[in-house]
Amino acid sequence: MAPRANWKGFLRLSLVTCPVALYPATSDTEKVSFNQINRKTGHRIKYLKVDAETGDEVTSEDIVKGYKVDTDTYIEVTKDELDDIALDSTHTIEIDEFVPKADIDNRYLIRPYYLVPDGKVGHDAYAVIRETIRSMDKVAIGRVVLTNREHIIALEPLDSGLMGTLLRYPYEVRSEKEYFDDIQDVKLTRDMLDLARHIVEKKSGAFEPELFEDHYETALIDLINKKRAGTPIAAKTTPKSGGNVINLMDALKKSIANEKDTAPAAKVVKETKARKPKKRVEGQREMLLPISGKGGKDAAAKAATAPRKAADKPARAPARTKKAG
Repeated sequence: MAPRANWKGFLRLSLVTCPVALYPATSDTEKVSFNQINRKTGHRIKYLKVDAETGDEVTSEDIVKGYKVDTDTYIEVTKDELDDIALDSTHTIEIDEFVPKADIDNRYLIRPYYLVPDGKVGHDAYAVIRETIRSMDKVAIGRVVLTNREHIIALEPLDSGLMGTLLRYPYEVRSEKEYFDDIQDVKLTRDMLDLARHIVEKKSGAFEPELFEDHYETALIDLINKKRAGTPIAAKTTPKSGGNVINLMDALKKSIANEKDTAPAAKVVKETKARKPKKRVEGQREMLLPISGKGGKDAAAKAATAPRKAADKPARAPARTKKAG
């Protein structure tokens, strides 16, 4: 089941307009997540919104936005006032210009979205805009309002649809100079570079994200399954460090020797995985063991499907206590 659209409106190129919907292209809901619980009772922790001075709980209808101008001094801004300054991009993605994709610095990229026609009308206009962008081999730049803020969005064809990537504004990107100014100017020998290049060539390959594995997530699931089963958890020993390498040339030579020993095995593993038929990854939560006990098979089946249902349902953000100042 497709997720709910984050935004619906119109895509416009000059006088060509079509209704569209914007969907998130990525998701973190399949990752294992935790709740905070009371160690003594096992009950879930609940957060309340309270007045920082009186300590009294405040209801949602009594909470408004405020901009801090001084200690304990805020300028109150109402929802109606925010709606009054709504921009055209609240309901329309207006394509302003076309730029080469190579011109967009990776630091400006935020997150990807899928932009699709909304409803049965407008598919012809959508196709015209999509194929125009494709034929020019450029990226379309527009603006869209999400979560009450206007964002720059870069649109490019992806198969039969359009992918939109939110971009940061210049003031959101820090200059690299304040970080790189103290890096020493080191002169490297040709031999060092040749050895390093040899290591890179041994590790070179095609980008195949389906072969990646989240090792921490796998270890986390294994830990949860062991605790469910009542298996004792052995303390993990910290591996000893190989020590500091003084000579860079020796380190490069040892790296090449290590690559010769490990490369064939790694290649076999990669080829074995590559031969497996590709399928859509539903998420590693399916690896979690069902809860056994009361209810027999019905309880086990219910527990086995619970993680997926929980993942499909967006988590409700808990209220948090916040102190002013």
